[in-house]
Amino acid sequence: MKNYKYLVSFILTMALLTSCEDFKELEQNKNLPTSVPPSVVIRSVLFDATNDGWSDNHRWNQFWCSNYNYYNTNEYWTTGDFNYTVLKNVVKMEEEASKRGGGLVNPYNALGKFFRAYFFVGMTQRFGDIPMTEALNGLKNEFPKFDSQKDVYKQSLIWLEEANADLTALINTGDISLSGDFYYNNDLSKWRKAVNAFKLRVLISLSKKDTDADLNIKQKFADVVTNPSKYPLFTGIADDMQFVHNGTTNKYPFNQDEFGKVATRYNMCGTYLNTLVSLVDPRTFIVAEPAKALVLAGKTGVDAYYGAPSGQNLDDMSVDALNGKISFPNKARYFTNYLGENTIQIGYAEQCFNIAEATNKGWVAGTAKTYYDNGIKASMAFYGITDVAVLNTYLTQSSVAYTNDATGLTKILTQKYLAFFQNSGLEAYSNYRRTGVPVFNEGPGTGAANNFKVPRRFQYPVNERKTNATNYTAALANQFAGTDALNLDLWIVK
Repeated sequence: MKNYKYLVSFILTMALLTSCEDFKELEQNKNLPTSVPPSVVIRSVLFDATNDGWSDNHRWNQFWCSNYNYYNTNEYWTTGDFNYTVLKNVVKMEEEASKRGGGLVNPYNALGKFFRAYFFVGMTQRFGDIPMTEALNGLKNEFPKFDSQKDVYKQSLIWLEEANADLTALINTGDISLSGDFYYNNDLSKWRKAVNAFKLRVLISLSKKDTDADLNIKQKFADVVTNPSKYPLFTGIADDMQFVHNGTTNKYPFNQDEFGKVATRYNMCGTYLNTLVSLVDPRTFIVAEPAKALVLAGKTGVDAYYGAPSGQNLDDMSVDALNGKISFPNKARYFTNYLGENTIQIGYAEQCFNIAEATNKGWVAGTAKTYYDNGIKASMAFYGITDVAVLNTYLTQSSVAYTNDATGLTKILTQKYLAFFQNSGLEAYSNYRRTGVPVFNEGPGTGAANNFKVPRRFQYPVNERKTNATNYTAALANQFAGTDALNLDLWIVK
């Protein structure tokens, strides 16, 4: 009997071990890949890096308004989201490239450094201090500390410097192993220009810190502009990092399918359209339709166009839209096909205005006029406005012509804002917050969450407050005396 018990015990033990082994095998879903090529991962990263037109970002940029609250209102945000999920994909892309024989310097790792800077800068501009050095470690560190906004910028500038150097080395060795890139069709030389154009955006965003010796942003900016062999930049709109809609899997947000929903329920915003009107800007006739009531009143030319203020009470805006007092987006341009217009993420026009601003401030030797004029011409060309006579008339009128003074700086910032229309995510808002140009409209329409004011930052994600409470609380104490309020200035704009 004792031997029998031992035999039964042995059989049960072996069965359990076998079951455990079987369970481990069953736990693996053989229908799902455990490894994917970096060319597949980069496509996901690129989609996540894309900011499309007519989004909430562009409503917050005060480019368009909603007059019908079933689909949207004109209120601003309260909280926002982090980008750590896509950053995990960046890490995965780098790991998969290394698995497949990529050395320490390979196209995916080089672009990985750019994407790290791109997403970390975007997050810190929304929230302030964020987890960085201890982030992306998974279960090794579930509660990462927050890095200061200054440190996030310092590290991001290091990544951009390294990305440019790595891309240079790869180009010099003829490495063409990048695949899956639908922005530049795997052309590393074009990515190198985009990296450096983005670096200028990052540096100009630090303009209020131009005396910080630790950052040394004026010298870094000048180094990029004055050394094109080391830091090649965009030379025209053909270099733009722009998302091209294919009309099938990627349709422009406004198209014939959306016509019945939003064609008359979204209207133009005054901050944008009325600025165009005041400058007798030919872009007016391309992006918007004349207001019917103004046409009936005998108005012609730009006088027939009017954008509603973002802060207007929504009920009043709805009545004005119904009565034809407000301009709508140009239906012929935006609602007749699925292709729409390309959406610029980082562009030549912005680069020109960034250099013009830096030159106006004395960071770079020379005159800002050439860069300023080229920026306007580039934005006009995006809309097909290339007639020399039209451009000269526009550039020489007193309200537009550049002057090398404070007024000239305001003109640079205004034209940069106009060039951001439906492009570059929240850059128009970020520039407004940094410079106050143009003046954003506030009022009942912008929402009660921040006393009808345009917020100065995003509140941290709810999940971060709950799961990383200790570090979240410390971050608030370090920045905002312990409060996560919307109308507090970040370090970058102080």
